[in-house]
Amino acid sequence: MSADDDAERSDEEERRNHSAAGRFSSDVYARRLTAAAAAAADAGLAGLVITPGYDLRYLVGSAAQTFERLTALVVPAAGQPTVVVPRLELASLKESAVVDLGLPVQDWVDGENPYDVVAVALGGHARVAVTDSMPALHLLPLAERLGSVPVLATDVLRTLRMVKDPAEIDALRKAGAAIDRVHARVPDFLVPGRTEADVAGDIAKAIVNEGHSEVAFIIVGSGPHGADPHHECSDRVLQTGDIVVVDIGGPYAPGYNSDCTRTYSLGEPNTEIAEQYAVLQRAQAAAVEAVRPGVTAEQVDAAARDVLADAGLAEYFVHRTGHGIGLSVHEEPYIVAGNDLPLTEGMAFSVEPGIYFPGRWGARIEDIVIVTADGALAVNTGPHELTVVPV
Repeated sequence: MSADDDAERSDEEERRNHSAAGRFSSDVYARRLTAAAAAAADAGLAGLVITPGYDLRYLVGSAAQTFERLTALVVPAAGQPTVVVPRLELASLKESAVVDLGLPVQDWVDGENPYDVVAVALGGHARVAVTDSMPALHLLPLAERLGSVPVLATDVLRTLRMVKDPAEIDALRKAGAAIDRVHARVPDFLVPGRTEADVAGDIAKAIVNEGHSEVAFIIVGSGPHGADPHHECSDRVLQTGDIVVVDIGGPYAPGYNSDCTRTYSLGEPNTEIAEQYAVLQRAQAAAVEAVRPGVTAEQVDAAARDVLADAGLAEYFVHRTGHGIGLSVHEEPYIVAGNDLPLTEGMAFSVEPGIYFPGRWGARIEDIVIVTADGALAVNTGPHELTVVPV
C-alpha cells in the first residue's frame, strides 16, 4: 500500500471518528444509548432522564445548556429513547447526534407541561434515575408527576463513563499530545521579572493555538505559591531560584480534556531540592508502574505514597494521587486511599503525586494514563525531570 493510500485511509478513519460538529460518529452514541438502557434495566429502573450536562454530552454528543424550560433525553429501559425539548431550542439539537440517530423529538411550547411528555415516554408512573446535574426546578416537578423521587443516574452510568471506548481513548491521546506541546513552550515564558499572570496569559494563548477549544485551568505556582496545590496565578514576580509548578489543561475536540503538570526551576536548584524532587519522580514512576487491570485504585495511591514515606516526605503529600478524566476534568475513578475499586482496561485517570513545603516551594508531576491489558499507557510523554530554565 502506498503512502498516499495510508494517508487517505487515515483521513477516512478520522472522518468516521469525529464529525465537523465536534462529536463522534453516530454509531458511537448508538452503542452508548444501548448500554445505558441495559444498565437501567439491570438496576431495576424504568429508565433514565438526562438533562444538559456531561451525561447528555456522553450519550448523544449534545452540548445544550440548562434553562428554565426543560430539555431532557429520556432513555427507557426498553424502547426507543426520546428527546424532550422546547420548540424554541430545537436548533440546539443540530450539533448533536440526535438527528443522525433518528431519535424521536417531542417538542413543546410555553403553556404545555413537559413533565407529562417525559412521563408518557417512560410509560407513566415509574422509578427512574436522573443525571446529577438536573436542577431542582426540574427535579421537583418531575418527581411530583411520576409519583416517586428519582434516584441518581450516577451509579447506572458510572461504569460506562469510567471505561473509555476506542474513540474516547483516541481523543484523550490527542489532547495529551496537544498539552505536551504547550509544556514544551513553557520554558520560554518563565523569565525572571515577569509575573505569574503574565506567564499564564502566554500559556492560555498556547493552549488554544495547540488545538484546544478553550482553557479549562492554568496554575502557575512560583516559589512559595508552589506549595499551594490549588494556587492559580497572581501578580507575584518570578525570581531566579524559583521552583515553578505549572498545571494546565483544557478540552480538545470533541470535548475530552487534557491535564498535565510539570515543575520548572529558574536556574539550577540547590542540592536539597534536587534530591527531594528525584524522590517525587520515583514516586510518580512507581504509581504508573503499579497500574494494571485488577489492581485497586488505592494500591496505585499507595505505590506513590510509600516511596515518599520511605524518604520521610509522606507528610508533604497532601492530596490523592489521581482522578479520572474525560468529558469532565475530574470524574471517577479517584486514585485515593480507601477506594478498593479494581482497575479495568480502558479506565483513564491522572497520576500526580506532589510534595509541598509551606512558605517555601512545591512540586508535582502529572500524567494522564489509560489502563491497558498489561499496564498503563501514558498520553503525556514530556520529560519528567525537573526542567531547568537558564536565567
